[in-house]
Amino acid sequence: MVTTLTDSKRQAIAEKLAEMRAVQNLLIANEQKFIQECNDDELRDRFRHMLEDDQKNLGVLETTITQYGIQAKPDEIAHKMVQQIEEMMQGSELSFFKKVAQHELLKHMQVMSGLLIHKAAQKVGADVEAAIAPLNTVNFENRAHQEQLKGVMELLGVYELTGLQADQGLWARVQDAVAALTGVAGSVITQSSDKSDMNIQDVIRMDHQKVNVLFMEIQKSDDPQKIQEYFGQLYMDLSAHSEAEEQVVYPAVRPFYGEGDTQELYDEQAQMKVMLDQIKALSPAAPEFKQQVKQLMEMVMDHVRQEESTMFAAIRNNCSSEQSEQLATQFKEAKKQFQTQMMA
Repeated sequence: MVTTLTDSKRQAIAEKLAEMRAVQNLLIANEQKFIQECNDDELRDRFRHMLEDDQKNLGVLETTITQYGIQAKPDEIAHKMVQQIEEMMQGSELSFFKKVAQHELLKHMQVMSGLLIHKAAQKVGADVEAAIAPLNTVNFENRAHQEQLKGVMELLGVYELTGLQADQGLWARVQDAVAALTGVAGSVITQSSDKSDMNIQDVIRMDHQKVNVLFMEIQKSDDPQKIQEYFGQLYMDLSAHSEAEEQVVYPAVRPFYGEGDTQELYDEQAQMKVMLDQIKALSPAAPEFKQQVKQLMEMVMDHVRQEESTMFAAIRNNCSSEQSEQLATQFKEAKKQFQTQMMA
């Protein structure tokens, strides 16, 4: 039988994502303080723009974690580090310059964490790469912020040492660096990944695509350990997805999608859950394991086709953009709650 649903590599990535979320919240809190403490209008505007980016990027991180499928907490060392920096930022021991310098280090830490997760995903599985793709935008924006913070630190540092204003020409260098980063990022940074604006169709479709990747990885692998790992993730993803649909989506669409069609979706997912538990009871090395996974895949893909054709059309025809986006937010929150329960 499948002995575990979460393997250590995936759990480690989940903890790193949770650490990024904790640091992102700290960045937002810092920038809110900077806006209040800063007396320079231009610097205050720059912190305000960073705050807007970081609030958006927190939404991107939340969506990425939910899409990844494993809710975790930062490890104890990361948790203590965030607490210590919070205390330092709230206190009066550090000058404004030193607080901004510490903030720039946090930005660097976020960039490196994002890159490490990206590289780890390449080693763990194609489904992980698909789930963490939105982090690319967060990474590029954090790199752009680093360049801006260098200019801020130069201004503040010169003033702290001499009481004089630094040469304002430094902003040209900073903007050139930011423009170069934007060029490297290409469409990634211009096609902003503010996932809070995604509609319910987009969010469900992302889940469907990830599940399809997992089915493909199971079918092509001959390594029982890897098959177990992929199935463990598949089990969790399908379970969380179906629970969130049944709590949020199906009750919302029933009035205009129809009683019969909506009930068919409920019935298909009930059958899917039975099959998931039957497969979970098998050894990944058993000859019938892949055969049953294939049967499950055919059932799920039929279900997907119905949702993405007739149900999605019904949502487009009967829900406003705001209603569809609100459903997406509720769906992600329901998934997050179920994922947390599964890990308890």
